[in-house]
Amino acid sequence: MVHRPLGNHHVRPDTLLVTSDATKQTVPVADEKEPQREPGELSESVERAGPVERAETAEPAAGPEELAELVKGARYVLFDFDGPICRLFAGRPASMIARAQVEWLDGQGLGEALTPAERVDEDPHSALRSLGLQRPDSDLVVEMEKRLTDQELRAVRSAWPTEHADPLIRTWTAVGARLAITTNNAPEAARRYIEGRGLSACFEPHIYGRTQDLKLLKPDPYCLNRALQAMGAAPAATLMIGDTPTDLAAARAAGVGFLGYARNERKAGLLRDAGARHVIGSLQTLLGILIKRT
Repeated sequence: MVHRPLGNHHVRPDTLLVTSDATKQTVPVADEKEPQREPGELSESVERAGPVERAETAEPAAGPEELAELVKGARYVLFDFDGPICRLFAGRPASMIARAQVEWLDGQGLGEALTPAERVDEDPHSALRSLGLQRPDSDLVVEMEKRLTDQELRAVRSAWPTEHADPLIRTWTAVGARLAITTNNAPEAARRYIEGRGLSACFEPHIYGRTQDLKLLKPDPYCLNRALQAMGAAPAATLMIGDTPTDLAAARAAGVGFLGYARNERKAGLLRDAGARHVIGSLQTLLGILIKRT
């Protein structure tokens, strides 16, 4: 490990972080078109899986001191993949993949299984989740999940790293935290991405993603509980970083702390409406806390 100036990570020039000689610089990417949902609205397939609890009244946002204590007290950190670590569909819009899923279902004569809202949902998991909940033992579900996995693996090649994610992951590892990935994406997609970024040693073997049992997708805490059990982690010493209300619901169900990452105000509003007290717009905030700790 060596110490390097942060360079294009937009922290003051004399700030140092722990990284390796193989570190690849994080490149910012412009926002892709966002799904046009009203603040706090969730896809109907998520609602079918079980309601994501919404806060009756929003708790006040936590201050910087409380955020610093949350980060410093985390001995185990669970990262969602698409969002906090990278923009998986930056080069191949998620809306295109979601539309292809719906068209494939139409071709199988099962288009009526989706609600009108699910048919236009730009989340690639929406149609899959809906079909999986309605026909859990169907060969069609297996085939549809495989098709989505293939699309995610293709997307890895054009994925963009979330700004400051690589140095944050390396630095958190260097100060002694144990990390895992807990995602609704295919675990192989996450594995290939972190291998390409030289981050495998920070996570392996703790990468937990989608299985063919689609009722176990977040907001179910299944993948979080797998990570906790495998690492021998106490929930009270664990922090999850996620970017959706379903991540927050899964963290609550698993009994772990939650920190919301939102790359725009729409996503921040959804997290706050769901009751998240800690929401940040840049991972640089966490990196600064860790650097001060070293």
